[in-house]
Amino acid sequence: MALGAVTGNVSAAEAGTSETRRPNLLYVFADELRAQALGYMGLEPVKTPRLDAFAQESVNLTQAISNYPVCVPYRTILMSGRYPFGNGVYVNCFWDGRQMPESLVWWPEVLKRNGYATAYLGKWHISVPDRRYQGKKVAGTWLSPERRHGFDLFYCHDGNHHLRNRYVHGDWPCDRSETVEQWTPEHETDVALRWLENKDGAQRDPSKPFALVVSWNPPHSPYHLHSQRLMEPYKAVDVETLCAKLPNVPPKGTQWGEYYRKQILHYYAAITGIDEQFGRLLDGLKRLGLERDTIVVFTSDHGNCLGRHGEISKNNHYEESLRIPLLFRWPGKIPARKDPLLFSVADMYPTLLGLVGLAQEAPKGLDGADLSGILRGEPGPRPAFQPYYGIECSVLATGKPDYGRRGIRTERHTLVLRYDNDGTLAETWLYDHVADPFEQHNLAQERPEVVRDLTERYLRPWLKQTKDSWLNNLPPTEAAPIAYLPQKEQKAPGGR
Repeated sequence: MALGAVTGNVSAAEAGTSETRRPNLLYVFADELRAQALGYMGLEPVKTPRLDAFAQESVNLTQAISNYPVCVPYRTILMSGRYPFGNGVYVNCFWDGRQMPESLVWWPEVLKRNGYATAYLGKWHISVPDRRYQGKKVAGTWLSPERRHGFDLFYCHDGNHHLRNRYVHGDWPCDRSETVEQWTPEHETDVALRWLENKDGAQRDPSKPFALVVSWNPPHSPYHLHSQRLMEPYKAVDVETLCAKLPNVPPKGTQWGEYYRKQILHYYAAITGIDEQFGRLLDGLKRLGLERDTIVVFTSDHGNCLGRHGEISKNNHYEESLRIPLLFRWPGKIPARKDPLLFSVADMYPTLLGLVGLAQEAPKGLDGADLSGILRGEPGPRPAFQPYYGIECSVLATGKPDYGRRGIRTERHTLVLRYDNDGTLAETWLYDHVADPFEQHNLAQERPEVVRDLTERYLRPWLKQTKDSWLNNLPPTEAAPIAYLPQKEQKAPGGR
C-alpha cells in the first residue's frame, strides 16, 4: 500500500448525507491505556488536548472497564461479544493452544454482510496467524481471507518495537511483508487516512458506508520507544511530587516504586503521541466531509498499573488495570455528557449493531447488552454490575479454568475471590472504589456481609448464566457461609 500525505476530497455521495445510508464507524483503541491517564479525566498530568476536546463532544463513559484486562482476552471478547466461557479463550497469547472457534460470527462480519466496507489496521492479537497458506510459508501476522471475519483490508504488524515494525497486507501474497521505520501509530494513521480519503475509489467502494478499526500498540511497553519530542511537555514534571500524590505507588527504593518512577513520563509521552494521531484522524474526517455521518469510538483494551499496587501492568483487579477510556461521538445523535454507565467489553458488539440500525442482525448467544439507547439518551435498563475474570494462572497450571479469580464490580464496590487449584479459598478482596479510590484498604474481613451480598446477588447468578465451572468453588446454597481467610493480602498474578 502506498503511503504519504492525504490530499483531495471524497465525493458528495461518499460523504453520506442520505437519511437512508447507515452511519460510518471509526473504532480506535490503544493498548495499556488506563482511563485515569487522560487529561479530560482530571486525575493525572497527561497532555491530551485533542482527546480533551473530543470528550466534550462525546458521551464519556467514566466507569467502563476491561472485564479480563489483558490483550487477547479483551480482543476476543470485543469481536465475539462473548466472555471466555462463550468464546473459548482463557489466556493471553494463546499459550494454552486455544483460540476462538472459526464458527463464531464477529461484528465486522455482520457489518460486511449488510453492505459495509471494512478495514483493520495495527496490532491484531485476536487469533493465531496462519503459518502456511496454499503451500507457501506465511510472513508475519498474516491471515487467510477465510479467517479475517469480515475485514476487507487487513494491515497488521507483528511486534512491540514501536519505532520499527514489520507489516503484512491482506491482499499481498502471504510470503510478503514490509518493514517500516516509523512510529507505529503515526504510520497506521497515514494508512487509515489514505483509506478514508479513498482517492479515485481505489481503497474501497465509495457507495458503501465504512467501518474502520485502528488498533494502536503504544502506550504498551517498551514505553520509551517514541519520538523524543513527545517528552517536551513533561520536562518540568517532578516525578517525586507526582508520586507523593498517589498513595498506591510503592516507595522510592523498592522494585516497583523505582519502576513507576522510571517509566511514568515515557508512558505519558506515548499517550500524548496517541492524542496527536487521534487528532489527525478527526481532522481527516472533517476535511473529507465525513464528520457528521461517522460514529467515532475511542477506547483501550485495558489499563496499566505500571508498578502501582506492586503490579507490573495489567491482568489484575485494580482500578488502574480495569478502567478504560470510552468515548462515543455521533453528532446530533449521541448527546455529549459524562455518564457512569457500567459498560463492559461484551456490550460493545450488540451496542455497535444497535447504533448502526442492525440490532436485529445480532447472533444469538451474545453475553453483552445493547446499550445504544442509553448512549442516545433514551431511558432503559442499565447494568447493575460488571463481571471480572482472572483465569490465566489456573489454566496454565491445571489446563482447566476452574480456579483462579472471579469477581464483580458495581458502582461502589469491587469484589474478587481467588481459589487455589485445590478448590481452597485463598483470598478475598473487597474495595470501596468510591470512598477509597486508590484501593488501599481491603474491606473483606471488616465487611463480610457486603461480600456475601455481592456474591449472592450478582456473582453466583452470573456464573450460572454463563455456565462458568468456577461456580463449583462456591458453597452450594445461598444460605451457606463463605469462608474469609484472615491472611495477609497477596499480590494478584501480573499480566504480560
